Amino acid sequence: MFLFRRAREDRAFREAQQAGHALLLRLQATQPWPNFPEPTPQAPAAGESVVPDFLPPELRVPSRQDAAGVMMRWQPPLVVSGEVRTCPECGMYRDWIVFRMRDDSIWLRCRAGHETKERGLDAVWFNRNSGPVDRFHPTLEEGLRHLGH
Repeated sequence: MFLFRRAREDRAFREAQQAGHALLLRLQATQPWPNFPEPTPQAPAAGESVVPDFLPPELRVPSRQDAAGVMMRWQPPLVVSGEVRTCPECGMYRDWIVFRMRDDSIWLRCRAGHETKERGLDAVWFNRNSGPVDRFHPTLEEGLRHLGH
């Protein structure tokens, strides 16, 4: 019995809401709205310069097109397609610097400085495993120094 009473009360409430909404729409359709004048743009006063809405260049963050690539440190062994990646020159298998270049290619750099292109990884993998960009470095050497290489 309690369930039927609750359903009746809910239905009555919905019907009252719909009736009120229909009344509000009719009222808005019949009401004349005041004619508000369009705001006129103010011309700058004499001696006052127009400042653009942009940040000054020294405060702007470089865009993705401005950066040659993004790098991150990968300390555990790097497993791609079930296989542990090793450096083809020195055999090292951990403590990589992983680069995602502007063309979305992935490069690996071992601690000894050997670089190799990794075809088994893509930009999606890099974006999933890297954190947010916390710094921009003007040179590769400064970026490597920041990551401990």
